[in-house]
Amino acid sequence: MYGMMPNLGGGAKCAACEKTVYHAEEVQCNGRSFHKTCFICMGCRKGLDSTTVAAHESEIYCKSCYGKKYGPKGYGYGQGAGALSSDPPRYAGLQPQESKPRPASSNSSENKSSQKFGCSDRCPRCSKAVYAAEKVMGAGKPWHKTCFRCALCAKSLDSTTVTDKEGELYCKVCYAKHFGPKGFGLGNAAMLE
Repeated sequence: MYGMMPNLGGGAKCAACEKTVYHAEEVQCNGRSFHKTCFICMGCRKGLDSTTVAAHESEIYCKSCYGKKYGPKGYGYGQGAGALSSDPPRYAGLQPQESKPRPASSNSSENKSSQKFGCSDRCPRCSKAVYAAEKVMGAGKPWHKTCFRCALCAKSLDSTTVTDKEGELYCKVCYAKHFGPKGFGLGNAAMLE
């Protein structure tokens, strides 16, 4: 009895270091508790928070390391050739098939950067690589948030104000002015005779 310490308001065990986590230092993820200092990426050891964590079963990663380990694999994703797969490799002894290298573009440094960070999308407005953190979809294409503007008045757009025609983006006002119905008295029942 004398050697036991009483549990004075102790908390759960940290999923990383297995020591007691007190409420003031607790971070929860997927129903598990961590010390704030233990809430780090298992890949690069970078500190995490609720906006940067990506959990996989009992493992926690930053979004970048998670994407490298569990994201899609295949050509254009910086992982080599092969069919797209979001599963990690099952057999360690198998070697990926070799593929033909992609033809080099005129801007090889940008192309290498795009491949390295798993980006194959190009913004239709500026033709530069569009990464996931800055991607907005419109007219079936990926756009930079800063390029997601009306082609005529350059007004910034969002999902409630965007309209598109032939792959280009317009605000609703410019779209109506340029592509809407034309003519005197349009919509007046008396004029439709």
